[in-house]
Amino acid sequence: MLLISCPNCGSRDETEFHYGGQAHVPYPENPNELNDREWAEFLFYRDNTKGAFAERWLHSTGCRQWFNMLRDTVTYEIQAVYPMGTARPDAAAAAPDSGTASTAPDSTTTGTTAPDISGTSTTPASTPAPEGATT
Repeated sequence: MLLISCPNCGSRDETEFHYGGQAHVPYPENPNELNDREWAEFLFYRDNTKGAFAERWLHSTGCRQWFNMLRDTVTYEIQAVYPMGTARPDAAAAAPDSGTASTAPDSTTTGTTAPDISGTSTTPASTPAPEGATT
């Protein structure tokens, strides 16, 4: 689970946000002059970058404001959160504490440690297995 830092509301769970696609896609200068192929490329063709990627996000259950995020598509690490209309920050200079993926043991995103199973038993169950079951 991602912890996303909304520029208006602070850190919130990713379930409060909606992904809005690639950020910084320029609107055509002369839209009336585009043919069907060029319109299709503007509307549907997006980068599929492995690594740092600028995205648009909407805080749908909070302030309902759009903002941009620079996120690593491999590790899910949020490198920067910045307002709409602002230039994309350099990935190397972006603040690493502007958002993070959960590193909790039960995280399905980036947890690096195994869950605590110290209270579980590794001995066979006391009830017999159903007939025909393999052990």
